[in-house]
Amino acid sequence: MHITVIGTGFVGLVAGACLADFGMQVTCADTDESKIRQLQAAKIPIYEPGLEELVRRGLSRKRLCFSTDLKTSIQGALVIFVAVGTESQKNGRANLTHISEVARAIGRYMNDYKVIVIKSTVPPGTAEQMSAWVRKAQIRSQDFDVISNPEFLREGAAVEDFMRPNRVLLGGDNPRALAIVKDIYRPLYLIQTPFIETDNRAAELIKYATNSFLAVKISYINEMARLCDRLGADVHVIAKALGLDGRIGAKFLHPGPGFGGSCLPKDTRAFLHTFEDFGLENHIVRAAVEVNQGQAAEVVRKLTRPLGSLRGRHICLLGLSYKPNTNDVRESPALSLCELFLKGGAHVRAFDPQAIGSAKAALRNQRLSFAKDAYSAARGADAVVLATEWNEFRNLDLPKLKALMSGDVLLDARNIYDPVTATRLGFCYLGIGRSKIASKSKYTSASSKL
Repeated sequence: MHITVIGTGFVGLVAGACLADFGMQVTCADTDESKIRQLQAAKIPIYEPGLEELVRRGLSRKRLCFSTDLKTSIQGALVIFVAVGTESQKNGRANLTHISEVARAIGRYMNDYKVIVIKSTVPPGTAEQMSAWVRKAQIRSQDFDVISNPEFLREGAAVEDFMRPNRVLLGGDNPRALAIVKDIYRPLYLIQTPFIETDNRAAELIKYATNSFLAVKISYINEMARLCDRLGADVHVIAKALGLDGRIGAKFLHPGPGFGGSCLPKDTRAFLHTFEDFGLENHIVRAAVEVNQGQAAEVVRKLTRPLGSLRGRHICLLGLSYKPNTNDVRESPALSLCELFLKGGAHVRAFDPQAIGSAKAALRNQRLSFAKDAYSAARGADAVVLATEWNEFRNLDLPKLKALMSGDVLLDARNIYDPVTATRLGFCYLGIGRSKIASKSKYTSASSKL
């Protein structure tokens, strides 16, 4: 079966490479000529474990190709996956500009029956709108169907998530089109992957509902962490007890500087607008968004207490991506922390295993510099702030780190270090929701409840 994937960003590239590995003949199309030339040479513009190997295998077996020729790519495929960006507009609504452009291109170039599969995250009703855009652009009437097939890929684990998903969601009302798409996913039937079939609007809604619920869990545990700091309790004990309740589950109950990335922030904002469009208010999701917006400032306040002031202080920032195993810094809490440190007058030296290039493009400040490794970043620092839980940061030589610093503050915004060990090594340890085991700094005589 010939498949075209339009859009070679995170979702489109992963989908195209994985579908080629399923044995399909896949063309990944994009209007970005520079990116396509890179991909044709098997140079991957994003960091995603396992993806480069898949792309190279697909190219070598001639199952995967990359093209800027939309007309040929559309006409040569039975199924067209749409995987273009739907980034937020200034008002928080999903931007459907790229979706509409693709729809019009499909309508203009299609020469026979097509199944159009929307992988992009879109508001409920978009499949119907896409159908209208395609029909309006058709030069000659051609039959087609639109299927909603939202992705549930985690950056850093996307290949595994595509190859072994916990479910596949299909929205549509034409049995023929649904059967064609299910045939593409036939390898997943062999591993007994659950398939959920529904209508387009429900499928679109499920994606937003899923991401918004995960956002609620993150903001909920971050609010619990704030209370734990006041009460002198350890939030990890609270989270463990909650997670052992089968009705709740342990995932996404990890306190930190807030959620970020390309999905949860924009999807929660767009979901709120969906409620507003129907005369409703989602108080729970709105509260989750508001808590998240203030979480970075809460972390900065925690750091300011032992330092007294950020002005003139030298801060080592470990981690820039919004999560480990990706170079994505979109709406990264680490970048929010960095901006607040700089705004407070601090000097920041940062290190990240993969995201320095992305961060340089996003942040420019004369008091911000980048180091070649964690130890170089810590040299002469008044405080070390762990913002992203990369595995290599979990295994740092803490005595060496402490010896390189001028100060003694270790702000563990991901709670990956043992507070007792860090304190014994001479750090003023600050965790999130762990004030009971925080310690004093040489900079201030403040109480232990930091």
